[in-house]
Amino acid sequence: MEPRVERPRFDPGYGVPASEEGLLPWEWAEAQLVAARNYWVCTTRPDRRPHASPVWGIWLEGRLCFSCSPRSAKGRNLAQNPSAAVHLESGDDVVIVEGTTTMLVDEARFARFADAYAAKYEWRIERGNEDMPAFELAPRVGFAWREQEFPRSATRYVF
Repeated sequence: MEPRVERPRFDPGYGVPASEEGLLPWEWAEAQLVAARNYWVCTTRPDRRPHASPVWGIWLEGRLCFSCSPRSAKGRNLAQNPSAAVHLESGDDVVIVEGTTTMLVDEARFARFADAYAAKYEWRIERGNEDMPAFELAPRVGFAWREQEFPRSATRYVF
């Protein structure tokens, strides 16, 4: 599913233009998500404090798939509140995706995730490992910009 591409709702002080000139196509942002090695997953603790942690993952069929221990801070946070934000490491070529996580339970999808993960990281995730279940984040909204072209490149994606 292709998202709607529009301007983000930034404070006017950032100087983001109203025109559509310079918007980054979703294909650009998705290519960054596919190519990334590390993804920062941001969750919220039950007491509302934020938590950010890097994970290895796969951008697969429009969702970020990753694994983590259910006993880790992010695993406990996701069990209480499945909302999360994911961003890449670059502050120059920015991609941020916000959405809802669920357990990755579909066997065929898990197999595609495990195959892609093994090819990317040379380490295979196995089904049935209760210490490292797989999750997937379905995007609701995303943001992207290129520092060299900011604020003209500031883009919002609505899924």
